[in-house]
Amino acid sequence: MHMVNGKSLIDPASFHYVSSNPQGAVALMMAPVKGFVEAALIIVFVLVTGGAFAVVQKTESLDMLIKSIARAHTHSRFVRAATIPLFVTLFSLGGATFGMSEEAIVFSMLFVPLALALGYDSIVGVSLPFIGSQIGFAAAFLNPFNVGIAQGIAGIPIFSGIGYRLFVWTVITFTTIAFLMWYAAKIRKNPQKSPTYGLDLEKRQNAAINFDDFNGMNGTHSVVLWIFLASLACMVFGVIQYNWFIEEIAALFLVMAILIAVVSRMDADQFVSAFMLGAKDLVPTALVIALARGTLILAREAHVIDTILHALMPLVQSAHPIFSAQKMYLIQSVINFFVHSGSGQAALTMPVMAPLSDLVGVSRQTAILAFQLGELSTPIIPTSGVTVGVLALARIPWITWARWMLPLQLIYLLLALLLLVPPYFINWQ
Repeated sequence: MHMVNGKSLIDPASFHYVSSNPQGAVALMMAPVKGFVEAALIIVFVLVTGGAFAVVQKTESLDMLIKSIARAHTHSRFVRAATIPLFVTLFSLGGATFGMSEEAIVFSMLFVPLALALGYDSIVGVSLPFIGSQIGFAAAFLNPFNVGIAQGIAGIPIFSGIGYRLFVWTVITFTTIAFLMWYAAKIRKNPQKSPTYGLDLEKRQNAAINFDDFNGMNGTHSVVLWIFLASLACMVFGVIQYNWFIEEIAALFLVMAILIAVVSRMDADQFVSAFMLGAKDLVPTALVIALARGTLILAREAHVIDTILHALMPLVQSAHPIFSAQKMYLIQSVINFFVHSGSGQAALTMPVMAPLSDLVGVSRQTAILAFQLGELSTPIIPTSGVTVGVLALARIPWITWARWMLPLQLIYLLLALLLLVPPYFINWQ
C-alpha cells in the first residue's frame, strides 16, 4: 500500500505469492454470518432507507403528482408539448434520487392506457415510467442503493463527485427524451408504424382514462412532497458541508419518514406497517449484500483477493486509463445480465473493482460510474424481473420490445463509452 491524497492505494509492484490458506466447510458456513457483521452498517442503511421511502409511497403523494400532470395534458398546450419530457424527467429523478425501479411495473398500468388515449402506443406508455426510472437509476447522483453503497465500499465520501454525475444524468435523460419524442411523433402521425399496432387495437377501445373521481393533489400531498424534496436537499448539504456518511443519511431518512407520517396523519400501526413493508422488500438485497461480503471474507482469508486482482489487471489494463474505464463498464454490463440488484451488484463487484481501479490508473469515482452505467442494459435484458414484469403487464412480447429497444441501447452504449472519457481529463476523484 502507498498513500495518495490521504487514501491507501495498492502498489502493483508489491505483488508476490504467499502460502495458500484453504477454507473448509466450517469457514464456508460462517462466512455469511461474518458478512452480516462486516456489512451491518450498509445493511441497516438499506433497510431504513427502504422503509422510509415506503412511508412516502403510502401517502400516494407521488401517484397524485403524476395524475395531476396527466390531467393537465387535456387543458394546457404547454403540457401537451411537454408531456413526454415531464414524465421521463420525473421518473428519471425518481431513479436518480431514491432508487425507483420496481415501481415502474405498477405505473405501467396507468401509462399504457394514457399513451394510447393520447394517440401513442403501448411502447411509449411503457417507456415513460420504465425507461425513465431505469436510466435515472443507472445515471444516479443521489441514489443510496447504488451510488451510496458503492462509494461506501470504495472508501470515498458518500455522494461525492455529484457535479459530474449530474452532467451524466442530464445527458442520458435528455437523449432518452429526444429519442422518445421522435418516436412518439412518428407513431402519432402514422400509428401503423408501431411494432405493437396489432396488439394495441383492442387496448385502444378501452384507452380513455376517467379522472372524474380524481380531485387533484390536496394540501397533505403537497406538504409531503415538500418534505421529501427538503430532505433530499438537506442530504446534499450535509454530505457536502459536513461529510455525512451512511449513519447520518439513514437517520435523516428516518426523521423524514416520521415527519411525513405525522403530516399525513398516519397512526403508529400504519406507520410501522408501511415502514416494515418497505424494509421487507429489501431483505433479499440485504441478504445479497451479506453473502457478497461473506464471499469477500472467504477470499480474503484464503489469501486470493490480490491474486484475483493481479489476474484481472491485464484484462482491464490498457495503454490509457480511459480504455481501462471503458473495459470496466463492459464487464459491469455483462455482470448486470446476471445480477440486477444495484446494491447487490455494488457489494459483489466494488470490493474488486475499487482496488483494481487503483492498479490500472482509474479513479475510484470513475470505477463507480462504470459500474452505474453498466445498468443501462437493464431495459433490454430478459433476465431482469422488472423488464419481464413490465412487458407482461403491458402484453408486449419481449422480442418485439428488444427489436424496438436495440437502437436506443446502442445509443446508450456509445454515450457510456464517451461519458467515461472526461473524468480522466478533469482528474475526477
